[in-house]
Amino acid sequence: MTLCIYTYKITFEEVPYYYYGVRKQKKENEEYFGTPVTHKWVWELYTPKKQILEIFDYSDEGWIKAQEVEKRLIKPFYNNDPYCLNENVGGFVSLDSLSKLGKKLYETKSGMFSRTKEKWCEDSRKAGKIMGNKHYKNGTGIFSLTEEQKLENCKKGGKIQGHKSKELGTGIFSLTKEEQRENGRKYGKLGGKVVAEKYSKSFSLMSPTGEIVDVKNLTKFCRDNNLTRRNLQAVLRGDRNHHKGWKKCNPRAKVIGVNPIP
Repeated sequence: MTLCIYTYKITFEEVPYYYYGVRKQKKENEEYFGTPVTHKWVWELYTPKKQILEIFDYSDEGWIKAQEVEKRLIKPFYNNDPYCLNENVGGFVSLDSLSKLGKKLYETKSGMFSRTKEKWCEDSRKAGKIMGNKHYKNGTGIFSLTEEQKLENCKKGGKIQGHKSKELGTGIFSLTKEEQRENGRKYGKLGGKVVAEKYSKSFSLMSPTGEIVDVKNLTKFCRDNNLTRRNLQAVLRGDRNHHKGWKKCNPRAKVIGVNPIP
């Protein structure tokens, strides 16, 4: 008999617990009933029985195929069946084990809880950049999507998060109507300033006193100087000579200020 790799199922005579695993033999005719860690007490208290499900070649390819079969066996019951003793499948650990481990690390201030908040943020940023660059180079993740697919995913995600927030009464739904309106006015003004700063065109005007003024935001300039936007636009187009003494500036004139003249 040659060595082989196989998937197996462990059951117990006295209780309905079961366990799936994959084994690479170390010697012929070995007695092997799994190496449990989390639920070792079940093996100690009850009588295990092993059933070999499928045998694979003793090679790297055989090992990969066996692991794939193990995943397919476990996943239908993973985190769903209380009698399934598997706490790990394909590198993913069960929620119960993660919860217990997290509590232990928190109590002992070890692992991720041994780092300061600043160190944690710094490591997260570095990891995010590394993974982002990797996805960008390989064309995977979000970089595998077209612009239309990205927009569609954003819409779906926004709707799902919105419904969830509404059900839980979190986010904007945790605020009163008055608070929502106040936030709307506040961030609406802030957004308007950002858009105006980014997309407003720059131009120069000559004031009624002959000074040259460099202007960035036409709407704000008109509001601050009691001018009509439509009339000032006509001056800039050359349809009017002036508006309340303000004239279109000669491009060769020297700009002497950046703030409107009251």
